Amino acid sequence: MIVYGKQVFFYILEKHKEKINEIYLAKECQKADFTKIIKSSKKIKKLDFKTAQSLARGGNHQGFLMDIKEFEFSAFEDLKEKDFIVILYNISDVGNIGAIVRSAYALGVDGVILAAKSVAIDGVIRSSSGAALDMKIVLNDDILTMINELKQKGFYIYASASGGDDIHTIKVKEKKVLIMGSEGFGIAPKILKKSDKCVGIKMHNDFDSLNVSAAFAILCDRMKNG
Repeated sequence: MIVYGKQVFFYILEKHKEKINEIYLAKECQKADFTKIIKSSKKIKKLDFKTAQSLARGGNHQGFLMDIKEFEFSAFEDLKEKDFIVILYNISDVGNIGAIVRSAYALGVDGVILAAKSVAIDGVIRSSSGAALDMKIVLNDDILTMINELKQKGFYIYASASGGDDIHTIKVKEKKVLIMGSEGFGIAPKILKKSDKCVGIKMHNDFDSLNVSAAFAILCDRMKNG
């Protein structure tokens, strides 16, 4: 799996060196950066710009690329004994998914479920600045069955929805699931019906929505630390 970009490159180099198969450089490095790379004892290849662009599929690699081991998704069963789970429903943009995973890891979420059939996980790793490698991530599109099983385990299900109760006014349960839907489609009515409570963020200045990753960070911080 190819990942690229300076931030994720050095995050993996520092925290997940064992996952690196091969390092690719397409620019001259500062001495301090090159010293870190050399210390990794991994095979290093110099690439020309065209080859690097091809590997990054046109993305902004900044001259830093690496081939890492394939990502291993966690099993749904692994999350059932946790306290705080996030489900991302109908969110397909890897930038938003990565930003949410990054915030979830920083704020202490126990695991993220991607309710989808597939995801470009390399893009999620990149846009999360590597945090996806430290987060339990489940890929499972059977969201209704998962909600039922989580309820049986004592989880309280919160769904982010326009018009939901202001997150700053409610007492959040200890075992909880937060479901986030996409900006375009939101959360399907059948899923909202299965949820225990809809929550939202009080808006000002006659503005009706936030980017889903920004909204998640606010909801998550309140639910974890409020």
